[in-house]
Amino acid sequence: MFDTVVIATDGSDSVKRAVDVALDLAGRFDAEVHALSVIDASEVDASPQQLRDELETALETTADAALATVENRAQRDVTTAVRKGHPAVETCEYARDVDADAIATGTRGRHGENRLLLGSVAERIVRTSPVPVLTVRQLDPTGDDGTETAADA
Repeated sequence: MFDTVVIATDGSDSVKRAVDVALDLAGRFDAEVHALSVIDASEVDASPQQLRDELETALETTADAALATVENRAQRDVTTAVRKGHPAVETCEYARDVDADAIATGTRGRHGENRLLLGSVAERIVRTSPVPVLTVRQLDPTGDDGTETAADA
């Protein structure tokens, strides 16, 4: 059912659970795992000209670290890629390029606190993806996210 799973990561704390869930899914189906991090070109373009190179280098370092985290958590080979552009567009295009069966992503990224349910990138991926999208929200470790903890049961 799932031969290829793409994990979209920006290295944020909120994507860590999505990585674990996606790796579990891939493991259950013995699927190929691709980890993708997209450098948001609009973020670079919106910065002052004198800071663009420095910002792009910092974002590349963050993307590499995010991919390394996926590789370190996986018990299997992971194909990694960094792309530049709009994160939702690039993620969906990458899924098409590798003939993915699913995309896994967190519900919020580095700038996700301003959205009620889904971050804007996750929402766009869900709306435009050519394949099913698994969105995974980060659970609040204190149990204040509305879920019942073992102590509450």
